[in-house]
Amino acid sequence: MKKFTSVSDVENLQEIIKKALKIKENPHSEPEKGKGKTIGLVFLNSSLRTRLSSQIAAQNLGLNVLTLNAAQEAWNLEFADGSVMNGDTVEHIKDAIEVLNQYCDIIAVRCFAGLKNKQDDVNESILSQFERYAIVPVISLESATRHPLQSLADCITITENWQEKRKPKVVLTWAPHIKPIAHAVGNSFTEWMQQMDVDFVITNPEGYDLDKNFTKDIKVIHNQDEALKDADFIYVKNWSSFDDYAEMPEVKESWMLTNEKLKNTNQAKVMHCLPVRRNVELSDEVMDGENSIIYQQAKNRIFSAQAVFSEILDEMNSN
Repeated sequence: MKKFTSVSDVENLQEIIKKALKIKENPHSEPEKGKGKTIGLVFLNSSLRTRLSSQIAAQNLGLNVLTLNAAQEAWNLEFADGSVMNGDTVEHIKDAIEVLNQYCDIIAVRCFAGLKNKQDDVNESILSQFERYAIVPVISLESATRHPLQSLADCITITENWQEKRKPKVVLTWAPHIKPIAHAVGNSFTEWMQQMDVDFVITNPEGYDLDKNFTKDIKVIHNQDEALKDADFIYVKNWSSFDDYAEMPEVKESWMLTNEKLKNTNQAKVMHCLPVRRNVELSDEVMDGENSIIYQQAKNRIFSAQAVFSEILDEMNSN
């Protein structure tokens, strides 16, 4: 693995899931693998699970960890090519990345969608510059359109919670929110589920369909009760409109997941990437109930990151 920004960077998904589950059994089995190497974790946005899980994973492999909260601790960055920097921005992203190249053996970056310019977000205006200017492997800790480490953790969680021979039915359901939310988790989960042996369905209100470049031929059902019928796993997540970009069309029906709605399922396990708005996206009774595997999912963020870091170190050490 030379980089990690989407599922397309994974040669064999089932093999890396197996690797992550093996790491979970003994997270300290490779304490020297990253010795003498440095990973730079660059955060342009807030983070809890991604930050901590990445630090733990890197330390488990013996990597030296540098964490930069770029939005608060670095100079104001300029991202536009050819800009005349006579305003508030002090350092161009190109120069910042060139310096990171000198300090780090791996660069991992987290950046959100701006939700202001659709083309900028779709074209990954920030992540693409890291890929363009970095001379070391780049890892996405979330970007404008994808959250691949989260999606790998989701695949790990589904795998360890499914023992039957038949395909599980997995439903990605839209949930309410108080503000426009980006599409990265929904896009990414959709992309990765298409590489899993599952029966996958998306359900969201009219006006909230995800980018068809991600959903492709996946069935999208606009009736939540219909979609949840016989579900084995339910992934709860909000996102704003893609077609009417970053808008929040009115939704009259109740889409918050409750125990009442779970009655229509196959005792479905409930997932959420966190953070969650309790009693907005899903109810306390679901969040804290026996169907919830949300905290297990969060713990698996460590092992998804560690599996990816380990794969990248293998590639580096083989050269």
